[in-house]
Amino acid sequence: MTAASERAELWVGGIVIAVAAGFLVWSTGALSGRAGDSYQLVASFPNVDGIEKGTEVRLAGVRVGRVDQISLNPQTYLADARLSIPGDIALPTDSAALIQSDGLLGGAYIELRPGGAADLLAAGDEIEDVQGAVSLLTLMMKFVDSKASDDAAGAQP
Repeated sequence: MTAASERAELWVGGIVIAVAAGFLVWSTGALSGRAGDSYQLVASFPNVDGIEKGTEVRLAGVRVGRVDQISLNPQTYLADARLSIPGDIALPTDSAALIQSDGLLGGAYIELRPGGAADLLAAGDEIEDVQGAVSLLTLMMKFVDSKASDDAAGAQP
């Protein structure tokens, strides 16, 4: 190999590493400028299937935060999700948190639906109105069971 080709390979390798580092910083949200001025809210769900640390929190379809932590509350047996929300987004106290899916095969996210109350949630407050994850398999099984019971009831004289 010549010195020129070694230098070119070194430059290409450096660029690849720089792009990979930039992507890593971008994917963690460090460039969003919201890391320092965010606050946390808690939402206790009966079922958090598909939600994990780092899952998106959306408001009106726009990503506004992330799930910082999920833990089981031993007193209530509910899953407590800590949501990191930007400080410039003020949510009313009657807001709702719902677990939604991105489609049949897509991942899940937490959707925030603001209420109409005059009072606002503060750091550490709990979102009372929640809806857990809905399992597609469970819904299909209920449908099949209802059809089977309808058929059995219609077959009896």
